[in-house]
Amino acid sequence: MSSQAGSTHAERVATFRQLHAAGCFVMPNPWDVGSARALEQLGFRALATTSAGLAWTLGRTDGHLTLDQTLEHLREVAGAVGVPVNADLEGGYAVDPQDVHANVTLAVATGVAGLSIEDSTGHADSPLHDVGLAVERIRAAREAIDESGTGVVLTGRSEGFVVGRPDLDETVRRLRAYADAGADCLYAPRIQTREQVAAIFDAVAPKPVNLLINAPFITVAEAEALGVRRISVGGTLARTAWGGFLEAAREIADTGTFTRFDGLPNVDALLGEREAR
Repeated sequence: MSSQAGSTHAERVATFRQLHAAGCFVMPNPWDVGSARALEQLGFRALATTSAGLAWTLGRTDGHLTLDQTLEHLREVAGAVGVPVNADLEGGYAVDPQDVHANVTLAVATGVAGLSIEDSTGHADSPLHDVGLAVERIRAAREAIDESGTGVVLTGRSEGFVVGRPDLDETVRRLRAYADAGADCLYAPRIQTREQVAAIFDAVAPKPVNLLINAPFITVAEAEALGVRRISVGGTLARTAWGGFLEAAREIADTGTFTRFDGLPNVDALLGEREAR
């Protein structure tokens, strides 16, 4: 039985909004139901999906998922845990704001407590949407959420540091515009200095900032001291799991030995503790 029994969608959204109100929380990114349940068991108060992690489970690279694959994944993960789940909706699986509106409406119905919309295009020659179009896309997502009456948390993402356009001033300009268009939380993945974090926090305050930590450049306590409210790790936990898997598999293939089978976790015990609650 789902651990969401007795926990309504409205309650999870309310909990998610409360988490953004003060302090700093870590929202790690599971890539399937098992990893989601394990993270919940470890005590994390919210989770976030990862498009990269999901794509790898399907033998694909990031950016090559379909809307239907993502919606199915959101339903599975949100239905498997009792904590709020934030959806990585990539660019809304559309360019036109009306299509973003329609797809956000579908995503909200999966039971997620939050979702993010990116401003990247997937095209190397023009990797970011024109800022005017990007703002209209955020506004369309906001309208879809408002029409749903759910209060799902909307995160506006600017991807300049991901797509090879690491312009802090432009990133700040975009995030401010997304905040004005109705984003509840702002996010610039791949910033990696305390100065960049502080600049973004100062620019969009009092709205909360999500910080991606995919390398050990800062601690939770240090991020909180800079004003960060929310931390996610993207596909990095999934890559950590892939790293262990590939090391063990390569050892078997190359040497016929199994030394990496020592000291492994008792996964049944971890998930069994959760089921027994």
